[in-house]
Amino acid sequence: MNDRDSATMRAVVAHGAGDLRLEERPVPTPGPGEVTVEIRYGGICGSDLHYWRHGAVGEFRLREPLILGHEIVGRVREAGPGTQAPSPGTPVAVHPLASCGRCRQCLARRRNTCLDTGYLGSAARNPHVQGGFADVLVVPAERALPLPEGLDLRLAAVAEPAAVAWHAVRQAGDVRGKHVLVTGAGPIGCLVVAALRAAGAAEITVTDVHEAPLAIAKQVGATSTVRVGSGGESGLEELAADIAIESSGNPAGLRTCVYGVDRGGLVVGLGLLPPGDTPVAANALITRELRLVGSFRFDDELADVLQALADSSLPVEPVVTSVLPVANALEGFELAADPARSCKVLLDFGGA
Repeated sequence: MNDRDSATMRAVVAHGAGDLRLEERPVPTPGPGEVTVEIRYGGICGSDLHYWRHGAVGEFRLREPLILGHEIVGRVREAGPGTQAPSPGTPVAVHPLASCGRCRQCLARRRNTCLDTGYLGSAARNPHVQGGFADVLVVPAERALPLPEGLDLRLAAVAEPAAVAWHAVRQAGDVRGKHVLVTGAGPIGCLVVAALRAAGAAEITVTDVHEAPLAIAKQVGATSTVRVGSGGESGLEELAADIAIESSGNPAGLRTCVYGVDRGGLVVGLGLLPPGDTPVAANALITRELRLVGSFRFDDELADVLQALADSSLPVEPVVTSVLPVANALEGFELAADPARSCKVLLDFGGA
């Protein structure tokens, strides 16, 4: 933490809608089975933006100040008493999911849909699960994954959202030689494109309402792009893709997927839609014999993604468009909220 007071650290804290603060907090101490990680980079996610702008993500409302952030990498600082852990200074990515390990979902190796889960930087529980936008974070040692040799921390900072995309591509099954439609070219959508390219998709068509993210989608593997109207008009009804992955979190994007896949096709719902019931063309699902599956977070894909980043089989460099010091956190959030100016924005905790 450079020359800062070793007893305190900086943390990016949401207090309510429009109320984001950089605060001093005590540095945590690891207990048995835990490690502290000195955070270097944190990626700003859509959920972080929702807590800042609206004080909520869907039905999860802020009821106490919340340290944001779950896309984090850094170096091991200290291990708790008797803890087997990577040695101090080891670069690591932090897995943000805490699952119970006992429920029927965990026992079925579906920890991402655990019935009693906790996620860094989430208000789903009360007390909230404090996040990783801080100089130091304490986590169970098994959730600090050492980076493959040679993997740069800045590139590893996109591993968490890339694992979300990787999981969605797994939900789509074998995409080799297939034509895949991706709606939404935000950070997750572009990472889906990169994951599809790594998995062998032959054609990848991407839609968005802005030109800038579509340009990034092309850099990471899209074979064609379509700029749609703000109302979601796509003109893609004759596309007849084999698979569609909805990553915009917009009902119009889901409609584009339903009509953009061929009869008998598969639609993967990835982008989180607004809370409550969402209108869907159910008749088209039936008469076109479509399959609709969901994709939520990820489980063990993070290790695979870290290796793919290290061996350059997952081309994600263009997705990171800005890196700002944590002292400029509010500027970083404003930039991340503007898809015409940014894709993935990182906060750098390495500076003073």
